[in-house]
Amino acid sequence: MKRQTKLSNVVNEPSLHENIFDGLDVSETTRKEYSARIGLFLSYVHARGFNQQSYLSFKRYLQARTDYSVATKNKYLATSRVFLRELTRRGKLPFDVTNNVKQFRQSKRHRREGLSDKEVQLLGMKLKSLPDTPRNSRLRALFSLLAFQGLRQIEIVRLDVADIDIGKGVAYIHGKGEDDKEPIYLAPSTVKALKAYLKAHKLTDGTLFRSMGNRKTERLSTMTIKREVGELLAELGIEKTVHGFRHFYVTELLKSMDVRDVRKFSRHRSLEMLMIYDDEISVKEKAHTVFKAMEKFAVG
Repeated sequence: MKRQTKLSNVVNEPSLHENIFDGLDVSETTRKEYSARIGLFLSYVHARGFNQQSYLSFKRYLQARTDYSVATKNKYLATSRVFLRELTRRGKLPFDVTNNVKQFRQSKRHRREGLSDKEVQLLGMKLKSLPDTPRNSRLRALFSLLAFQGLRQIEIVRLDVADIDIGKGVAYIHGKGEDDKEPIYLAPSTVKALKAYLKAHKLTDGTLFRSMGNRKTERLSTMTIKREVGELLAELGIEKTVHGFRHFYVTELLKSMDVRDVRKFSRHRSLEMLMIYDDEISVKEKAHTVFKAMEKFAVG
């Protein structure tokens, strides 16, 4: 009992999670996401104590929750695993409680549906109708990079003004898991939106997308993108996530381009994942043929 109490004190040590994540060789965004998610595990341990079965018990606790998707459960589980393994590495814990505990099994197919053509058109019409304010100019620029360029949220927040060449219609992207930047060609509508954004905010150098709150010098976070774009989606009754833009982008390209060319424009590492997108389109297009074939067997 004393050992369990001692271990619980180690895991629940005030501000320990911030120190732990600050020492990891990951991006600032990833550290912030870890810090935002670890609270659920810490609350679980605080209420139940900590022992060698705590990580497995936490997994079973997540498994029983019906308000989280499998993808969300895995994010919470992965965050607590990183936290606990780093505690073990630093000698704070005498054993690795995450050993032999697996993640939740997920299908390789996309768990959430992407944005449809009509939904993106509806968003575009809404944004055009908004007054020309600095905040709305930023929202239009974010929309353009998400929908017309298929950028990941992390790629957007990493952009600097120097990464945008309006004259050439090129942006230099710091991609996911990459240390260097790669050029991408910007659609005319994206160039127009970025040009208006730069003018509205009088930006000539430094970070491209900055906070508009009390911390105006700080780089915009992915959390803010999720919140502000998410509010726009909710206002229009679109029950999709911000990641749905990337799904839309890839799906649209696959309708008219070879999968290997789409890989270049989307900067997808996995050709297998793009094949899944391609399969989804193929199945949807051929579904009516299957339904027609089954009509003769209908019972009513």
